[in-house]
Amino acid sequence: MAEERRIEDLTLLVTGGAGFIGSNFIHYMLDHYPRCKIINLDKLTYAGNLDNLKDVEKDPRYEFIQGDIRDRELVRNIFKRVQGVVHFAAETHVDRSILDAGEFVLTDVYGTFVLLEALKNSDIKLFIHVSTDEVYGSRDKGYFKEDDPLCPSSPYAASKVGADRMAYAYWVTYGLPIIILRPSNNFGPYQYPEKFIPLFVTNALEGKNLPLYGKGTNVRDWLYVEDNCRAIELVMRRGKVGEAYNVGANNEVQNITIAERIVDLLEKHKSLIKFVPDRLGHDKRYAVDCRKIHALGWKPEKEFDKALASTVRWYQENTDWWQKIKEKSKEFKSFYEEYYRDRK
Repeated sequence: MAEERRIEDLTLLVTGGAGFIGSNFIHYMLDHYPRCKIINLDKLTYAGNLDNLKDVEKDPRYEFIQGDIRDRELVRNIFKRVQGVVHFAAETHVDRSILDAGEFVLTDVYGTFVLLEALKNSDIKLFIHVSTDEVYGSRDKGYFKEDDPLCPSSPYAASKVGADRMAYAYWVTYGLPIIILRPSNNFGPYQYPEKFIPLFVTNALEGKNLPLYGKGTNVRDWLYVEDNCRAIELVMRRGKVGEAYNVGANNEVQNITIAERIVDLLEKHKSLIKFVPDRLGHDKRYAVDCRKIHALGWKPEKEFDKALASTVRWYQENTDWWQKIKEKSKEFKSFYEEYYRDRK
């Protein structure tokens, strides 16, 4: 293993830090590294929410910059002030990518390219690119390893493959200090309520139907967001430049089981679960081999059932957070209406 990097005193750029995983990562780093400083660059699209970071907005170690990762001059200027980058910023919702893939290509691929070009002309020592397990596509049995072919099914996953491979190419071609992570489905506090778990929790709390795709038999490996943050932090310290690392929790659960657990936890009736036409190109199962990151010393700490119960409780106790999103966002309501309208 290479000599461990010191990250205690770094000033980090976190792209997309007002989003779900990014904001949890900022909390994690500020909690665990008292001398670490964070610059959060976020465009504040529909999923970016500064309420996620209200408790740190006055922390002298934290700075927010509203801006686009595609803004070359802005990115170059910020890169002069930091020693490391953790890149979360991306369009991420599969359903939206099916309706309109353009922003996914522009943000996920071109935006990553802009960051990498700035990295090429900087003194930054570490660039963590946060990809996804969806780049591999689906498989019925077995587990994807980091050197398996990437075979995305959705426009979202394809845009993440473009960013993932662009990052790798800049390491090969220019020798840049890039490490790639491919985490499985995250869940936890601050997740935008159009994603599966928070959508079902908040709909159940409102007494609304839970729209479950197909027969609900699709399988995902659920990773609690804090465990993902720990994996990123460990790879910053011990990861090998030029490598990709899968991050999963071995919590393979069918979507129908998640839906049933949510209504049970909220003491609601299972009749709220309504089957809807399946998503186009819906991957059956994601599963990744995580021995590589286990060898660095990481393993998930959160037991799934307890973490799910804790997540459900967070949405119960933070109704103002998600109600504000749902009430102000006509886009949120019309999006699902448009998606299902012609598929009934």
